[in-house]
Amino acid sequence: MQGLLKKLGNMHFLSLLGNGSMSVINMVTVALLYRSLPIADNGIWIFYQTATLFIDTFRHGILNTAFIKFYAGATKARAEEVIGSTWFLAVSISGFFILLNIPMLLVISYVQDKAIVLFIKYLTINLLFSLPSLVAICIAQGELRFDRLLYLRVSNNGLFLFFLLVLFLINQATLQNIAYANLLAILSASLIALFAGWTKIQFFHKSSTACVKEIVHFGKFTVGTFISASLFRITDTFIINFMLGPAALAIYSLGQRLMEIVEIPLRSFIATAMPSMSSAYNRGEKTEVIYTMQKYIGMITLPLIPVLLGAFAFSDLAISLIGGGKYVGTEASNVFRLFMTFALLFPADRFFAIGLDVINKPDINFRKVLIMLVINLVADYVGILIFGNVYGITISTLFPTLFAVIIGYNAMQKHYMRFNFWEAYYIGLNELKALIKLSISKKQETLQNH
Repeated sequence: MQGLLKKLGNMHFLSLLGNGSMSVINMVTVALLYRSLPIADNGIWIFYQTATLFIDTFRHGILNTAFIKFYAGATKARAEEVIGSTWFLAVSISGFFILLNIPMLLVISYVQDKAIVLFIKYLTINLLFSLPSLVAICIAQGELRFDRLLYLRVSNNGLFLFFLLVLFLINQATLQNIAYANLLAILSASLIALFAGWTKIQFFHKSSTACVKEIVHFGKFTVGTFISASLFRITDTFIINFMLGPAALAIYSLGQRLMEIVEIPLRSFIATAMPSMSSAYNRGEKTEVIYTMQKYIGMITLPLIPVLLGAFAFSDLAISLIGGGKYVGTEASNVFRLFMTFALLFPADRFFAIGLDVINKPDINFRKVLIMLVINLVADYVGILIFGNVYGITISTLFPTLFAVIIGYNAMQKHYMRFNFWEAYYIGLNELKALIKLSISKKQETLQNH
């Protein structure tokens, strides 16, 4: 029993559990929203959520990566300074958007669009209610406290799902009530973080001008990367919708949605790898930074190979289970198969990007993403001209991804340390073997003890 508890406390497991739990909760929440709201109101809600999430991208993009970068492995005094400076910036950024929102509130009665009205009406409250959670999440990631991170995310999303379910059962799931439920869930998660001491707001006064400038200087590149990266899906959606039609968009989105089986573990390992790499970098351990990066690339890519084979074999079944029979025989299955093939490059792409952030080269990531966006737009257009269907958009995904891997690898070589690209898979294989052997030996040891 003690061994099981120890395994459950492993940071990789907790990070994976957190991302997996959020995917399940979000899927159930979306299903309830579609069943609760009329089509028009559901569109208003999606606009509201998308708009507030886009605003939050600025706060998260500037603070999160920069916080981990300067916090991991820092001395006690330096850590408190980083926390205080992060709090100062979180309040300042939120205050900036609140000040922009105030004039809009004064003219809200003249706005006809219901979606924009909802956004203007609740943006300020949303920013204030989510502020403590934002800082608590940064601290949890910086300290590798993925148990706290899991609790915070489940508190927020789980409470919203609970409130939504109650509204659904009592037949009161109106757009207004759902907005209230969402804000209440956000506030509840922040209050939990505050009373638990996870926000460390007591270090607010430890903020320094020098540290604030460091975070802003680093964060100005990472926020650009965050926003630019989010434009990939938006541009694909617009191009498909206007050049191929909404039916093609539905087919493409269904095939792409199944990529969560790759994204969940990838996001989980990235969340655990960056603090470790940052800590090693802050200690001046170059070899450890590169080894950790290579280890994760190999350990994630190699298990994707049997997953890829499974995707090829059972893609039609997966599409029918999620989308229903009307999607069987469409391009959705092959879209999923193509994405799974390209996914073998995703770990290298993501971890080279993380490596550049860690070694203080976020500007390279920013420029890289902008070029990727241009490549993606051109490849999408050419792909549709050649294939005339969603395959053109899907295949075009390969080109910006391949570009990102090449640029990331060359930049790490040039600006930090020479290493062999293919060695990552050899290291990953050895790490997986060691992990399997350790697991078998522990199991045998447990059986012998019993």
